[in-house]
Amino acid sequence: MRAVVQRVRSCSVSVQGRQTGAIEQGLLVYLGVGRTDEERDARYICDKILGLRIFTDPAGKMNLSVRDVGGGVLVVSQFTLYGDAREGRRPSYTEAADPQKARQLYEQACRLLQESGVPTATGEFQASMEVSYTNMGPVTILLDSGKKF
Repeated sequence: MRAVVQRVRSCSVSVQGRQTGAIEQGLLVYLGVGRTDEERDARYICDKILGLRIFTDPAGKMNLSVRDVGGGVLVVSQFTLYGDAREGRRPSYTEAADPQKARQLYEQACRLLQESGVPTATGEFQASMEVSYTNMGPVTILLDSGKKF
């Protein structure tokens, strides 16, 4: 499972002009599911997301998590995180999970985040979405449950 995590002042996601999710300060998470991912990958990614110390403390150091600052998480499914463009110009998505498996693990990750007590909002799985956000920093972190980076 892969995630692009951005520290945001606020963010929202809309589908066909209808807002499906929004948060104020917190994390915007683009989440992709790989074909070999399992429940443990969702747990790993969620634990990392919740524990990332990327918010500034009173001394100005990035030392606080989204929980510490009372922030929220907006999760947007994004299979293109598994796009492989090393050859040619058109990315291959063979490493992305099929839609049924991806939906199951995406929804599980969202549940895990919600169960943690952190306010969690979502996009709409398999929809064309418009995401608006104000990145703070900017701060962007890449996560991979297979620890490939």
